[in-house]
Amino acid sequence: MNGPSLTREAEELESLEERITELNRELATIKEKLDNLNLEARKWAEKRNAVHEQIKKLQKEASGLKEKRDAINEMVRKLKGLREKAREKRKERHAKILSLKKELGTLMKKRPLKNMHEIQKEIETLEWKIQTTPLALNEEKSLINQVRPLEAQLLIHKQIQKLKEDIFELQMEQEKLDAEAKFHHEKLSDLAEQSQKSHGTRLEVLKRISDSKIEADIAHHKYVWTKQQAEDLRKKYVKFLHQIEALKQELRQAEEKKRAERQIELRKALEERALEKLRRGEKLTLEEFKVLSEKGIL
Repeated sequence: MNGPSLTREAEELESLEERITELNRELATIKEKLDNLNLEARKWAEKRNAVHEQIKKLQKEASGLKEKRDAINEMVRKLKGLREKAREKRKERHAKILSLKKELGTLMKKRPLKNMHEIQKEIETLEWKIQTTPLALNEEKSLINQVRPLEAQLLIHKQIQKLKEDIFELQMEQEKLDAEAKFHHEKLSDLAEQSQKSHGTRLEVLKRISDSKIEADIAHHKYVWTKQQAEDLRKKYVKFLHQIEALKQELRQAEEKKRAERQIELRKALEERALEKLRRGEKLTLEEFKVLSEKGIL
């Protein structure tokens, strides 16, 4: 009776041990996969974070480029104002020159045949004669009458000279305003090129930001997916741990039961041996004596 029972118990214990060993192997495999998944998730998280840092730098660069372009555009706006102001002033000077030239043309038609120096000399001669020579009233009046038309002629010469000086001065101002407008225009062209270049660079940076955001999103999605896989595997790992612990508990209980049954069998065998020796009148060992005493036989 005991033989087959002990064999079954041994087989059950062996089966439990094999099952625990098998589960431990599977647990080790799961643990390795779990570690790899956690490592992969950490790598995706590090990549995502690194890309986010890169995005921050690119955004700062883009912001700086925008500020630079805004500053250039403000300078462009001011220079346009200065250029237009110079052009407007130049237009005013040109209109004034045309007006003065028209006036000069009218005076030139009235210009005396004698030049200014000759007329001035004649007037000075007549005035000197009037002041230094004793003259009769009619003679003095005659000389004065000669001076008056000469002075009128001299006035025309002076007016012509003044108009020419004014025209020359206005022409100088016009040339200066032309140069100023040209300078502002050239500066505008240079700034417009800088602005366009800055804008192009900013567009490139914004494209890199867009691409980096896509890259970061991909890394984040892979991180989330990997973490989810790891979490599912962790649950499986915990489940296997509970199964192994339950099997170990079952194995301990089975081993304790086996030890208890073995103790009973050993005690029974000891009791039978002691009774046999007692019938034959043989001397009992201390252990055999204690067994029979506990049974109330002695």
